[in-house]
Amino acid sequence: MQKPTITSFIPPHRTLMGPGPSDVPQRVLDAMARPTIGHLDPAFVDMMEEMKVMLRYAFQTENALTMPVSAPGSAGMEMCFVNLVEPGDKVIVCKNGVFGGRMLENVKRTGGVPVVVEDVWGAPVDVEKVEAAFAANPDTKVLAFVHAETSTGARSDAQALAAIAHKYGALVIADCVTSLAGIPLMVDEWELDAVYSGSQKCLSCTPGLSPVTFNERAIAKLKARKTPVQSWFLDLNLVLGYWGSAGKRTYHHTAPVNTLYGLHESLVMLAEEGIENSWARHANNHAMLRDGFEAMGLKFVVEKDYRLPQLNTVYIPEGVDDAAVRTRLLNEFNLEIGAGLGDLAGKVWRFGLMGHSSRVENIDYCLSSLKQTL
Repeated sequence: MQKPTITSFIPPHRTLMGPGPSDVPQRVLDAMARPTIGHLDPAFVDMMEEMKVMLRYAFQTENALTMPVSAPGSAGMEMCFVNLVEPGDKVIVCKNGVFGGRMLENVKRTGGVPVVVEDVWGAPVDVEKVEAAFAANPDTKVLAFVHAETSTGARSDAQALAAIAHKYGALVIADCVTSLAGIPLMVDEWELDAVYSGSQKCLSCTPGLSPVTFNERAIAKLKARKTPVQSWFLDLNLVLGYWGSAGKRTYHHTAPVNTLYGLHESLVMLAEEGIENSWARHANNHAMLRDGFEAMGLKFVVEKDYRLPQLNTVYIPEGVDDAAVRTRLLNEFNLEIGAGLGDLAGKVWRFGLMGHSSRVENIDYCLSSLKQTL
């Protein structure tokens, strides 16, 4: 076989305003370029403990079991389901977009019995429908819903949904991939039992890590399992030997050391800004982008009260070529925006204002580039 003549890959410099990943600050990239050390090195173990403290702050929780999974948000999702759903467990799954559909797939693959509560794409999860589903299925073990549906830009009422689940003695699994650090997320106050997120959205780290947190109710469910967790890699009983703080760390897998440097730095930056200030920045920048869109005649998919400030979905104007606009923005302006998914494919654009991408200069650039292109 002939020797390849490929040279080093130099990526183009883009402005990332799609549904993720978001722009990564130079500070985070610099942190990832620091010397690699072993994943059981005492210095690295100290950093792991710091990261757990900072993730608790981001999640607004005191949960001891709070850590990053060494894989993207989809693995955090799967970790929640494979550990907390056993074959035969009834699970109410709220589906109002693509990622509710992925939760449903996880329930099926764990052998759970799904009860689907369906809502229109662009609408929040209907609390009354969930109440009715529990009344009809009082033996439900778990309620699963997406707090911030990335495919539509809709926010659901996580606190109200969790309260219903606990009234019937069920656990809650919440997808907070897009909500963490972008809008208020109060894991302890809202009594969310198992929550997963991603590193590449409002935390502005690179893709590849999934912060998760589990409370004592979730841990009790795990310990009471009658069957083994079906995934070896995502079995919390095994992972805790590495991420748990008591006693000697046991080898489970080779952690992505340099990527974890990056997440650590992004969490330091979040603490410096303050979580409330991060929420406010996302809200204020959303208002600016919204005003610009409305001045251009663009219409939002989601009603005002349920919109995510960090994920703005607008209808494509009649007669406009979806792919042609996105291609021109990418090729001529180095600006990435998102296409519609599922029921909204070809009908909408998704504009991310997440983390480091949520800056005034990005909004100005996005509005002027889109105006020129249209």
